[in-house]
Amino acid sequence: MAMTREEDDLSRIGVSLPGNLLEQFDGILNCRGYTSRSEGIRDAIRTYTINYQWLSDSSGERKGVITLVYHYKAEALFTAITEIRYAHREIIRTSLQTAVCRDKRLEVLLVQGTGAQLRELADLLMAQKGIESVRVTTTPLSRT
Repeated sequence: MAMTREEDDLSRIGVSLPGNLLEQFDGILNCRGYTSRSEGIRDAIRTYTINYQWLSDSSGERKGVITLVYHYKAEALFTAITEIRYAHREIIRTSLQTAVCRDKRLEVLLVQGTGAQLRELADLLMAQKGIESVRVTTTPLSRT
């Protein structure tokens, strides 16, 4: 990957990690073919920064994906997710659901709305007890 002008001037930092986390990280770096930890850490920070940027732009129109994994046998959780989906139907373009195992479901929501609307939906989903994970990926709509 080519470095941008801002990346030409490198800064050195120290990071302390638990041994098991470092082991996992090294395994990922090896599988992905990184030549150094620094390269992997730069990539991880870059990805984290890009994923976080959607939080700061609450007014711009965005498209994206919200992925969640949850225990769907819990009736109260299933009802809560259904109600959240219904309350945000104007920004949810489509949803896909599939069973992961006997009591776990993977759901993907394709969404379009302002950053504030998408953040509100994601925050509501994250707050539900029984949801294992919520991942949000968005991109601004280009005005060309």
